Amino acid sequence: MTKSAFVSGLLSLALSLAPVLASAAPDYLSFKTEDEANNIEIFKSASPSVVFVTNSALYRANIFSRNVQEVPQGSGTGFIWDKSGLIVTNAHVIDGASRLTITLRDHSTWDAEVVGVTEDKDLAVLRIKAPIDKLVPLPLGDSSLLEVGRKVIAIGNPFGLDTTMTVGVVSALGRDITSSNDRIIHDVIQTDASINPGNSGGPLLNSLGQLVGVNSQIISPSGASAGIGFSIPVNTVKKVVPQLVQYGEIVRPVLGLGELIPDIWMHQNGRNGVGVLYVVEGTPADKAGIVGIQQNWRNEVVLGDIITELDGTPIKTQDDLYTILEQHKAGDTLKVVSDRNGKRMEFKVTLVEQERRARRARNR
Repeated sequence: MTKSAFVSGLLSLALSLAPVLASAAPDYLSFKTEDEANNIEIFKSASPSVVFVTNSALYRANIFSRNVQEVPQGSGTGFIWDKSGLIVTNAHVIDGASRLTITLRDHSTWDAEVVGVTEDKDLAVLRIKAPIDKLVPLPLGDSSLLEVGRKVIAIGNPFGLDTTMTVGVVSALGRDITSSNDRIIHDVIQTDASINPGNSGGPLLNSLGQLVGVNSQIISPSGASAGIGFSIPVNTVKKVVPQLVQYGEIVRPVLGLGELIPDIWMHQNGRNGVGVLYVVEGTPADKAGIVGIQQNWRNEVVLGDIITELDGTPIKTQDDLYTILEQHKAGDTLKVVSDRNGKRMEFKVTLVEQERRARRARNR
């Protein structure tokens, strides 16, 4: 074969392969990794369910002015719970609001009414009267199926930037965080998905686009995301939302203890347990013989029962007491152990449904 024939053959081969090589070149618009495709799909399907919550307060310039202005005092995120117009967000997002407005993905704005709030779980339920075709609820997942290392996606409105998505993993499970009223929220999800101010109340989603948590808090020296965020698990939300819708608050069974002595006072005075300030008259606790503070024959105020054990579990704080009660229902009978002036007391008390009562029991 001559040199010219060899060169001609190579040229012909190159020309014949050109269309194949061109078709094999990557096309960014059509190319996606499996993870990218999953992220894009979840964002497209979930973002219409994510809303912007604006908290406004009435403000008077000075005490002599009659002009009252409505001033935005904060914002956060929420998400559509169902087709009736229920919106779920954090309790701290709506704290102190005179007016609440919800902005949907299509930028339409709706006044919201508060249906129910619980600071204990940092959850709130609002309602808007928007057309059904604008309401896209999120599918609910099962937070008990989460594992450390699983991918999670947060969508929210950080720093007022609407519908922002961040991606991370479940960093830890079973964390405890403190709510604004000093209750402990148990079994919280920790994630490194960026959660910044404004993300509060937004959804945490799994790789199927299902709701697995409600973003609530971060740990950060600067106030911005440091890779440690916390979400209230959806299994907790599933239990709380129906109660907020029906009662406006969490309804737990009660013993009949009208009020408790603050934990800080008990600790400062070297007392271990939960002190009873007074007992509601006619309740199981009253009938069982539990007493609150009393006056002795010298007219000195003395402590009554200090609850140290409930249902076989040691009690150190009010949160310990409430946590155990939340695990039971009305009709359950619990053993209550207390310290009364150094004497161990035991009572059998049957829990009843929570009611609003005003009368105090007469101390024995």
